[in-house]
This record gives sequence, C-alpha cells and structure tokens, in this order.
Amino acid sequence: MTGMENDLTRQLLIVEDDEVFASVTARALTRRGFEVVIANNLEQAHAQMDEHEFEYAIIDLNLAGQPSLDLIPLLRQRFPQARLLMLTGYASIATAVEAIKLGADNYLAKPADVDEILAALEDNSAGNQPQVPFQEPMSVRRLEWEHIQKVLMENDGNISETARQLKMHRRTLQRKLQKKPVAG
Repeated sequence: MTGMENDLTRQLLIVEDDEVFASVTARALTRRGFEVVIANNLEQAHAQMDEHEFEYAIIDLNLAGQPSLDLIPLLRQRFPQARLLMLTGYASIATAVEAIKLGADNYLAKPADVDEILAALEDNSAGNQPQVPFQEPMSVRRLEWEHIQKVLMENDGNISETARQLKMHRRTLQRKLQKKPVAG
C-alpha cells in the first residue's frame, strides 16, 4: 500500500482550463477515492484554496494564456505537505526546472492518463528532480523551443523583451509560442 491509500481524506485540486480534460480526470480520480475540486482559472483556484484544505494539486502550466507557475509557491505556503504536480501540454526543460524550484513535487507532460498522473503524484523518490519527458539528443526544432522557453522564463513571460533578446519579430515569437512543442 502506498501512503496515498492510507489517507482517509484525499482532497485534490485540479487547476485546468480544459474543462473536458478536467472533468474526465476528476471523475477518474473520484473513482479512486479522491475528493476533487476543479478550478478553471487562477481566480477560481484562489477561491478554492480559501474554502478547502488540499493534500494534492494538479496544476496546468498554461491557463488560457495565463501562466500558473506563481500558483505553486502559494499552494506550497498554504498547504506545506501537499503533493503538487505541474501538468502541461507545453513541456520544456526551463518550465520543468522552474516549477520544481518553486515547489512542485513533480512535472508531467500531456497527454497523460490517470495512472501516469497518480504515479507522478505518489512519486516521493523524485527528490526535486523533475521528470522531463525528453530523450537526448534533441532535434534542432526542439532545441529552438527550449531556448525560447528559457529566455521567456528569464524575462518573466514578457514576450516583447524575449523577442528583442532573440532578435525576432514579436509576431513571429507569438506564432512559435502558440505551437505545441516538438517531441525530442
């Protein structure tokens, strides 16, 4: 038995703007003994944090264009023992490292099924080492994505400053950021 199976109450917060994914995931986790609360944006997440005590949280990195990394330290401060999982369809090494630095217990790229999500939530062996879903060597397109993500993180998400530093037109950068990252 894992530690999660011993818990009597397993309050879990899902912060996810994809309502279908959130609903399907919530149903599957409810069947596995969790009491699930869904927040579709940062404002709802803050409201749920005021109303509930969470032991687990699954946080989508990109909430309708709003980055959610700032939510991690707030959750960590409010619920120090909670297991925090950053889940994203826009995985990058830069965001994985940043999420772990901010206090996430694990990082997982979408698509992920409920078994993978539970394994990432239960994984106590990670020791603040993100599970980065990439194999080496990376393709040139993947390296470009990683570099853009790194510079964007260094500029606190400021697209104009990132474009200037990359010597790229702002609209070109915006188009690149709207695309899903290429695999390895």
